[in-house]
Order: sequence, then C-alpha cells, then structure tokens
Amino acid sequence: MTSGGTDRETITIDITRTAVALTAVLALLGGCSSRTGSDPNAGQNGDQAGGQTPAPAPFQPVESNPDPSTKIEGVELTDHAGGLHTLPGQRVAYDRHPPTGGAHDEVWANCNGTVYTRAVRTEHMVHALEHGAVWIAYEPTLLPAADVSALAELVDGQPYLMLSPYPGMDTPIALQAWDHQLRVTEAGDERIDQFVQALRDNEYTAPEPGAPCETDPSLFDTTNPPPFDPSPPGPDAVPVDGP
Repeated sequence: MTSGGTDRETITIDITRTAVALTAVLALLGGCSSRTGSDPNAGQNGDQAGGQTPAPAPFQPVESNPDPSTKIEGVELTDHAGGLHTLPGQRVAYDRHPPTGGAHDEVWANCNGTVYTRAVRTEHMVHALEHGAVWIAYEPTLLPAADVSALAELVDGQPYLMLSPYPGMDTPIALQAWDHQLRVTEAGDERIDQFVQALRDNEYTAPEPGAPCETDPSLFDTTNPPPFDPSPPGPDAVPVDGP
C-alpha cells in the first residue's frame, strides 16, 4: 500500500510538472505572437529596410529625374539637332562660344578623361558632346594655374570628360554638355561636380549616349589635335543647325 501510494504520488507530481511546463511554453509563444501582432509592419519594415534599393543621389539621372541639371543654378539650356556631320575641315557658324551642340566634324575629339593643354578645333569637341561627354573649357588668361591643375585632376582618366583651353571667353570656366552650359569663376565651385554628375553620359540628354570616347589616332591625334581656329568662320561656314 505504501509503495503503491508513493508511485501514484510520483506520477501525479510528474504530470503536474509537465502541465506547468507546457503551459509556460504556450504562454511564451502566445506572448511572442502577441508582440508581433501588435505591430503588423514590424517584420515587413525590417525586410524592406534590408532589401530596399538606395535612393538615387540628387544629381544622378534616372527615369524619374532624367535631367538633374535643371536644379543647378546658372545652367543654360539650348536646342540643337544631333547627327549633323560636316565635311572634313568645314567650319560651323556656332551660336555660342563655347558651343553646346549643332553640326560638327564626323571625327570626335577623344573624351576619355583627356586633358588638352592646347585649344582644340571646336567641331571635334562638339562631336564628343553628342556622345555624352562633358567638356570643361577655360580661358587661360583668366583662370589661375592652381585652378587649371584642379580641373585637370578632376578630368584626368575619367570617361566622358575632357578639359581644354578656350581663348576668348569672358568667364574663367565654361562647362558644356549637349544642349547644356554652365559658366563659373573658380574650380572650387560645387556646381562643377553637380554638372558632371548630372550630364556625363546621360542617356536621357545626349543624342548618342554610350558612344565611344576613344578615337582612331590616324584620324585624331590626342597628343597633337587639330588646333582651335579663333577667326570668324566666314560666309561659307555650315549653319549650326546644318546645311
């Protein structure tokens, strides 16, 4: 009797302990479920934060913001048709200096991060703009040597960028992309970087984005490019919008 009573007592205690443990587990699971349910977006927000695509930079061109340069103070817009090639050596009567587009030589200037120390024939430079390049031009008599060096460091080796002197400008620096221009007075102006970010190889604004910047050395020698001609183009020049 005593032995049997002890066995039943032991079994009752074990069952009670198991029930208590099971109740505790269920309560814990219910508590977790309740906490998650109290904020239906808690897990969803975490997933979105982990897999969300970062927002584009303010001056990065995207489909929803194809021309960020419109937010840059001082940018001037023009309107020129692309694909207008002249015969070799023909001059073009450009409508601004430096130009931002229009008819141009069929050979483009090398725009693969090229730093020109001499002024280059304009008709070649404009063709590079058509390919999506940004051309930084400077007036050598107005821009200090330190600023020229800073611009060269910015451009050197960077795709779709080129730098050259452009004699006769009334401002120290002018930046050109196809149908866009910005004039600034010093190399430290933050709008230079903004302009480059917004328009370099911009698929929405360049007539031929992604076209090559490298040139055939037999047609255009980067180390000895066709020189800039400062004289008026003359009556036989091709109109900026083509013949």
